[in-house]
Amino acid sequence: MQLASVWSDLYDSTLALYTGSAGGHRWLVTLDPDMAPEQAWATARSLEVLEGKGQVVLLAYAGLTPLEAALREQSNLVLGRGLAGVLVLDRELGGGPAMSLPKTEVRIPGGLTYREGGAYPAWTDALGGIGTLGECPPASVCAALGVPVRVAAPERLRETLLEWWAATPHALAAD
Repeated sequence: MQLASVWSDLYDSTLALYTGSAGGHRWLVTLDPDMAPEQAWATARSLEVLEGKGQVVLLAYAGLTPLEAALREQSNLVLGRGLAGVLVLDRELGGGPAMSLPKTEVRIPGGLTYREGGAYPAWTDALGGIGTLGECPPASVCAALGVPVRVAAPERLRETLLEWWAATPHALAAD
């Protein structure tokens, strides 16, 4: 895939759009806000050597409100297609329970202040994967918005996306 553009949003998140061959779907891959910079660069390089159809948006964010805003923006059909799914790079999980996070106020550079927290639903792996169950707030945000989600370790990015693409009509990988 080819890096097509990089931008930041209102919440100071960084997004990068990778494009593949024509057709396919739009996917979102999230980077854990606490991920080491070396791992973040390795993730970006993994997307550059991946061959497939459609687009992948890589999102580096801090907080659930920025994630929710990015999900809503990337699911906007004005862009020509909604999100087919989200891959949360964290640890291998097959699902997670409903959870409640305390309400907090967040202030980011530039002066924007917003509130986060609340109740989030349980989630399950989009492909029905069997695995460890555990809390994953980003996956619960995806579930709350009805966006299919998978959670995988960063080193399994390529394998997990290819598996998902193979199971999704019109999203087949080129390699």
